[in-house]
Amino acid sequence: MEATTTLRERKKEATRQALHEATLRLALERGLDAVTVDAVADEAGVSRRTFSNYFANKEDALLHGDRVRVTRLLERLRARPLTEPPWQALTEATAAHHAAIGEVDPNWLAQVRLLRRHPALLAQQTAAQNALELELAAEIAARDPGHRDEPMRSRVMAAVFLVTMRTATGLWAEQPGGVSLGEAVRAGLDRAAERFA
Repeated sequence: MEATTTLRERKKEATRQALHEATLRLALERGLDAVTVDAVADEAGVSRRTFSNYFANKEDALLHGDRVRVTRLLERLRARPLTEPPWQALTEATAAHHAAIGEVDPNWLAQVRLLRRHPALLAQQTAAQNALELELAAEIAARDPGHRDEPMRSRVMAAVFLVTMRTATGLWAEQPGGVSLGEAVRAGLDRAAERFA
C-alpha cells in the first residue's frame, strides 16, 4: 500500500511540476498577462480540469517552484541540531539548501526576474512570505524556549532572515557572474548575523 501511495504522490508531483514549467515557459514567451489556463493545460498535455485540481490560477502554478524550495529549506532547518542557536541553524540550513541545488536553474533565474516585473505575482509571493515568516518564527522560538523577548525576537529574526534572502538573491540576479547564489546569500546572512551575535 505504501509503495502505491508513493507512486501516486510521485505522479501528482510530476503533474504539478509539468504545469509549473508550462506556465513559466508561456509566461516568458508571451508575458504573463497573455497566458491563459487553457493554454497552460494544452502546453502540459492535460485538461483544464486537471489544471484546476492542482492550482487555483496561473500565478499559483508559476509560484509552485518557490513553494517546493521553501518546503525543502524548512525540512533542512528542522533537521538541524536543536542545540544550534537559531540564526546559525537558519544559516547552515540555507547553506545546505544551496549546496543541494548546485548550479542555479536558468528557469528559476528567469522567474525571479519575471517576479520583479509583475505586481500580481509580487502580491501573491508576499502573502506566501508572510506564512513562511510565521513558520520560521515558530522554529526559531522552539530552539530557544522561554527567551525573555519572545515572541518579538523570533518574529523579527524570521523577518530579517527573509528580507536578507530576498535582497541577496535580488542583488545576485541583477549582477550576474562572480560569486554563486549560495555565496551571495551566505554573505548577506553573515552581515545580518552581526545584529544577532
